[in-house]
Amino acid sequence: MNDLATISAYGAVTEPATIKIERLLPGSIDRVWAYLTQSELRRRWLAAGDMEMKVGSPFELVWRNDELTDPPGNRPEGFAEEHRMQSRITELDPPRKMTFTWGEHGEVSFELETIGGDVLLTVIHRRISDRNNMLMIGAGWHMHLDVLAARLTGAKTEPFWDGWNRLKKEYEPRIPA
Repeated sequence: MNDLATISAYGAVTEPATIKIERLLPGSIDRVWAYLTQSELRRRWLAAGDMEMKVGSPFELVWRNDELTDPPGNRPEGFAEEHRMQSRITELDPPRKMTFTWGEHGEVSFELETIGGDVLLTVIHRRISDRNNMLMIGAGWHMHLDVLAARLTGAKTEPFWDGWNRLKKEYEPRIPA
């Protein structure tokens, strides 16, 4: 069992090129699993994209971050309204774990653990190319998980892009140079 007192909303570098972030979320493990794997639910907090729940299956993630909050906030220059990425499921143990490729080089795993009436979600993003991407990815996962928590509780969160911009600055001292 994990020590819940040590859970921080912030991701941490756990080894070179790897960020780990944990969130304690309300609900059953099956409900959280659905938000990770079903396109219509996942698009409400991260990215759309149908997945065949089978190791080796390719899928496409489609981000439309402007649609995650109302208002969306101020999208940074250079970010498009939509972003697409090809991925492939590499490990699957429903409803406890899923690992998939992150584009050409990275890898992300979602691990779920039931703790009382809640679910501990651990996201581990491996093989991040450089520090700037670690800052963007750390802030990105943090903000996307804030949106997921809001969806699961019925709460509201700050505008997506404003939160992402704020968090990117907050991750600056947390990510080693």
